[in-house]
Amino acid sequence: MIILNDKLNEPLYMQIYRQIKEKIISGKIAEGTKLYSIRTLSNSLDVSTNTVNYAYQQLCLEGYITNKARSGFFVQRLDNQLLFNLRKHNYNKNTENLKSKEYDKPNNTYKYNFQYGKLSPNYFPIYLWRKILNQLLSLSTLENMVSYNERKGEEGLRTEIMNYLHTSRGVSCQLEQIIICSGTQSCLNLICQLLKEHSTDIAIEDPGYDGARVVFINNELNVIPISLEDDGVKLSELKNSDAKIIYTTPSHQFPTGSVMPIQKRLKLLEWAIDNDSIIIEDDYDSELRYTGKPIPSMQSIDSKGRVIYIGTLSKSLSPALRISYMVLPEGLLKRYNDIFKKYVAYVPWLEQKTLEKFMNFGHWETHLRKICHSNKKKHDVLVHTINKLMGEKVIIHGKNAGLHVILEFKNGLSEKDLITRAKNHGVIVYPVSRYWIRLEEYTNNMILLGFSGMSEENIVKGINILNKAWFND
Repeated sequence: MIILNDKLNEPLYMQIYRQIKEKIISGKIAEGTKLYSIRTLSNSLDVSTNTVNYAYQQLCLEGYITNKARSGFFVQRLDNQLLFNLRKHNYNKNTENLKSKEYDKPNNTYKYNFQYGKLSPNYFPIYLWRKILNQLLSLSTLENMVSYNERKGEEGLRTEIMNYLHTSRGVSCQLEQIIICSGTQSCLNLICQLLKEHSTDIAIEDPGYDGARVVFINNELNVIPISLEDDGVKLSELKNSDAKIIYTTPSHQFPTGSVMPIQKRLKLLEWAIDNDSIIIEDDYDSELRYTGKPIPSMQSIDSKGRVIYIGTLSKSLSPALRISYMVLPEGLLKRYNDIFKKYVAYVPWLEQKTLEKFMNFGHWETHLRKICHSNKKKHDVLVHTINKLMGEKVIIHGKNAGLHVILEFKNGLSEKDLITRAKNHGVIVYPVSRYWIRLEEYTNNMILLGFSGMSEENIVKGINILNKAWFND
């Protein structure tokens, strides 16, 4: 039975989603069970069909159920024993700590530049940021400005991040587990030093984030590429490797955009537990999902301390601020404190305190809603225009989340041809080849389109020009 409460500060579809999910995890709804049809459940609960449909789509997205054409929704197979072990973890143990509430070089000479990761300056909260900054400068003591500050980052900021991660991503941690860093690569550099004694072999997704790969190589780790399937890393390939560490982007794989469902997340955790291995979960753009709710983090279902969670503000606030964070498992804290006890804070005190106040005053949640709404509009315009002009000539990968899509072409043009033709018409697009280690497995017929730094008008004009460059010349 599903019980809805319209007085809760939770949408009705999320109540339906949450209760069905809990019943699947607990085994009360068995594998293979056919769920009520959308119309039947909506009539039973006296809610709209859209409300039930949103709940079912989120369950499908996370891999708890599957939609079989003309048959209905069915419960997927889960490893119930592993889920039972995970449920024994006390996710609320930190309640006492909760407070109430490219190419690489930017090319600016082209009007139509589909660069990934560039944010629109119109959406940076400059007036609020300046106001808080000025208040801190006028109220802060001279001692703060001339002293070395907390080594892991300011306690107030770490508390705000802990609260945010707990409510939005399901991350369960203590304050001491959070370390403020200067960008994702800063996090990864520390992690490499932290795990060198554990293993010098690290598995990474292929294709995958090249910015992570170069950090691992520079730290003299042996990088092992692991192929991707439609739902994430190929586990059979991982198990046959010598890797004891894996770097992964499960909630929005970069660059393909795939989502790792719950079944594979559980199996990946099982691999880590059985092999004394570590999972580095890069949750780089989790806020930017345009259908359904953000996927819960892998760290949220980790009861054995196998996941290092990292996140960044580069995709949602500003890459120039260089603020990121990582959440270490408790078992790694002693080693971290021993190795880095003489390291100083990675981000300036003033930036940390400004962000802390920005979050504490409630501006962060408002900003996220605004930036997600803006990027969704751009995403929808981009996808609509591509479908309208190019239709079945291309395949769009990675829709409905993040700040980019990948286009795969059927007209025989290579990546180099596509980029050259676009540039000759005054438009910059970007290669996908840079994200591959084993280039022989790359089909060499794709390009990457970022959209966050462009206006909706320029997106439409840019795609029109690209359509001419690629198909009408």
